[in-house]
Amino acid sequence: MSAARLSHATAATRLLSVPNPLPPHVNREERERALAALHEQMGACRLCVAAGYLTRAESIAGYRGRIGDRAMLIGQAPGHLSVERGVPFSGPSGRILDSWLQRAGFAPGALHREVYISAMTKCDPGKHPKGNGDRKPSPAELALCRPFLLRELELVRPSAILLVGGLAIEAFVGPSRLEDVVGTALERNGTHLLPLPHPSGVSRWLNDPEHQALLTQGLEHLAAWRRSWEAERGTSTG
Repeated sequence: MSAARLSHATAATRLLSVPNPLPPHVNREERERALAALHEQMGACRLCVAAGYLTRAESIAGYRGRIGDRAMLIGQAPGHLSVERGVPFSGPSGRILDSWLQRAGFAPGALHREVYISAMTKCDPGKHPKGNGDRKPSPAELALCRPFLLRELELVRPSAILLVGGLAIEAFVGPSRLEDVVGTALERNGTHLLPLPHPSGVSRWLNDPEHQALLTQGLEHLAAWRRSWEAERGTSTG
């Protein structure tokens, strides 16, 4: 492995930092302009292509959301269906995630209306060589995309981060078994972290009733946070 690739891989193993939440109205116009510029930068990025990790960059479905979204969801990377449709989590996994949000008390469609959606890498990594699901982005690819994700966090300043799948969980929590972290909630710098399994049909983890119970426990945390956000909005408008 070259020195550059080794440094990228080393950087990708560090836990990602989490900024404290900010109310939507604080510097809103400035943050909105900066986020729009960041989205343009991410859409124009060709770093992984130049480094030889991807044959082409397809990032349009790697991010979506607004300043003011209280929850940020971070997945692994956009899949081919999302890239084709230009919307993250636009396939079966997205429908399952939206159903989980509904179990936590959100309205149908909240995934794409109320949640800032991001990913550890912004481009479709392609299919797994063995054909079972998508390829896991390499540490070097994660390192190249890491500044974009950190900047998203700095601008959006969510109250809660939903870590969907092992890659996102490892980046923020450290190497963990799903059964040890799903159902729990953490807090860092005043921001809630909620580990969740990936809803992909390739994964069999949720076939276990005990694992389903852990998911329910996790969604109960999310439901409590949602209620507190609604109470805050009621107080501020009352």
